[in-house]
Amino acid sequence: MAVELGCKVGALPSVYLGLPLGANHKAISMWDGVEERMRRRLALWKRQYISKGGRITLIKSTLASIPIYQLSLFRMPKSVAKRLEKLQRDFLWGGGRMERKIHLINWEVVCTQKVKGGLGIRKIDLLNKALLSKWIWRFAFEEGTLWKKVIGVKYGQEGLGWRTNEARGAFGVGVWKEILKEANWCWDNIRFKVGKGTRVNFWTDHWCGDEALARIFPQLFALAVHKNATISEVWDSSLGQGGWNLRFARDSNDWELVFIEALFNMLRDFKLSQEEDSVVWRGGGQGKFGVSCAYNLLAAPKSLEFPVRCIWVDKAPTKAAFFAWEATWGKILTLDRLQRRG
Repeated sequence: MAVELGCKVGALPSVYLGLPLGANHKAISMWDGVEERMRRRLALWKRQYISKGGRITLIKSTLASIPIYQLSLFRMPKSVAKRLEKLQRDFLWGGGRMERKIHLINWEVVCTQKVKGGLGIRKIDLLNKALLSKWIWRFAFEEGTLWKKVIGVKYGQEGLGWRTNEARGAFGVGVWKEILKEANWCWDNIRFKVGKGTRVNFWTDHWCGDEALARIFPQLFALAVHKNATISEVWDSSLGQGGWNLRFARDSNDWELVFIEALFNMLRDFKLSQEEDSVVWRGGGQGKFGVSCAYNLLAAPKSLEFPVRCIWVDKAPTKAAFFAWEATWGKILTLDRLQRRG
């Protein structure tokens, strides 16, 4: 048939639109092409012709282009991530199999934001997590897209349709199963914007306050008759301009009235609308998910105050700023330091 139609006969695994098709997504060999392209881009012979400022730029541009497409769908094995980060370290400081060079500043520091004393180079494993978590956000945020319908039919939808069920099975579920591993921390940074209130759970979803009402008022949640009620089911439009109709399993004790009063004070200015319920990203980006915002949330917070504006000045050459950065950390190889190192 292929001959009759004039088609090329191929075999799996193959590459389609830049991604491996039919390959085991957990296999280290699937990342050989990415590693080889990064090795060519960050070849050690190039570093002798490029200043340290230029090396930083090349490292960032390489990470932002070569592996980004694959990292958006597949989880990179830890061994591959370590090899790629070694390529980056050796290209910045020197080293490799043929020579030994001193890496003046710890790589964990190098990979922090500039305002925290680093160079802003991204950790590959954290970037991978941030890219995968984008699918969690898109499934909740987007409506009517083909890919979402396919995923929803394949795995089923949980609760009110914001998430899929857990991916189960031996074949064909590995990619989405890895993506779902990012769901917990991702949802910790998502809250609901309530419209009609038909798709948001009153007690267990985060839509009011700093967290879900069940966590803020665990005593009241334990007494609630309908723990899975939506906001629209708790809202009574017959009460004048509308009001809350909460049902508890028993009459409240005196000491519980304080919690009820606090709850109603929190809900006092809230009203339903005719808009559809939606999600809002709490991690920055004006309410919408961004990979950069997600990455910054995943990166370990540093409380260190660093004089970034005195070092990374726009008009100053990058190599001069890099030298000032090393000096600020006290890592310049002065004669006495070299003598101590032997």
